[in-house]
Amino acid sequence: MERKKYESPLTLILHKFLFKPSFDEQFIKKFKILNITDLSIPLNEFLTTHCQSIKAVICGGGAPVSIETLRCLPSLGCVLTVSTGLNHIDLAECKRRGIAVCNAGTIYSEDVADFAVGLLIDVLRRISSADRFVRAGIWPAQCKSPLGSNLGGKRVGIVGLGSIGFKVAKRLEAFGCIISYNSRNKKSTAPFPYYSNVVNLASNNDILVLCCELNKETFHIINKEVMVALGKKGIIINVGRGALIDEKELVQRLVQAKIRGAGLDVFENEPYVPKEFLKLDNVVLSSHKAVITRESFSALHELLIANLDAFFSGKPLVSLVKND
Repeated sequence: MERKKYESPLTLILHKFLFKPSFDEQFIKKFKILNITDLSIPLNEFLTTHCQSIKAVICGGGAPVSIETLRCLPSLGCVLTVSTGLNHIDLAECKRRGIAVCNAGTIYSEDVADFAVGLLIDVLRRISSADRFVRAGIWPAQCKSPLGSNLGGKRVGIVGLGSIGFKVAKRLEAFGCIISYNSRNKKSTAPFPYYSNVVNLASNNDILVLCCELNKETFHIINKEVMVALGKKGIIINVGRGALIDEKELVQRLVQAKIRGAGLDVFENEPYVPKEFLKLDNVVLSSHKAVITRESFSALHELLIANLDAFFSGKPLVSLVKND
């Protein structure tokens, strides 16, 4: 590869995401961009050779910023992720080097909350199942499709009462659901019962909705003990991260009818989806798309531009993450 020198300030795009043409033009006009999402050589080899002047990096869940990557970028001052979650960024190394980290803030919260409720209604009312029933031509020959269940009055436990979790709770409260929650800390402003233990939360609810971030503490937070506590009639909805759930245990319990159903937008080893899920009529699957709407993408692009503007002009960052 021909060696090319890039001058600062330069923003590196590691994560492939959709630009609207208007925002693409804005990015090119305002910032010097290096987009290497289709790189044909090892990333760190390229960075070491070409990218000593990189000041900012745009990344996402599919493009982790590891300690190895950070070591290749001696001039880096800011990491911007297009996601809310931060598990793909080495936060400890960023803190050590004084690198600011920005995420998507709350721009996805409304859309993800809508999607979580949609998944739950689908699982309960078996909408996707009914769609398959009609498309397969079974309806004329067999008039009765599998029975669904209503949403009103169900006890719903929210795991992670942050921006998304709170919006899910308020939406479900409007349906007449009884809400309680587990979070890192009790929320003084939350009008719902708090459980410090997820097992106890599961024992006292019909449904668990997972909205928390993935970290060392929440990895497999929904394990066998929690699923046993939730019981055979329990339902799990996950719009957080796949590894919040012990996926092998969930597969086993669904196959053995030891849990009623699940609505999953995320998986532990994306894009791999356990083949058992594909055969189960009580599981609704989605391709990690809860955040993907025209509106959220527009908001994301505006946020990225605002953060980069602030960073390069020495002003306070718009969605700075506390990295204590």
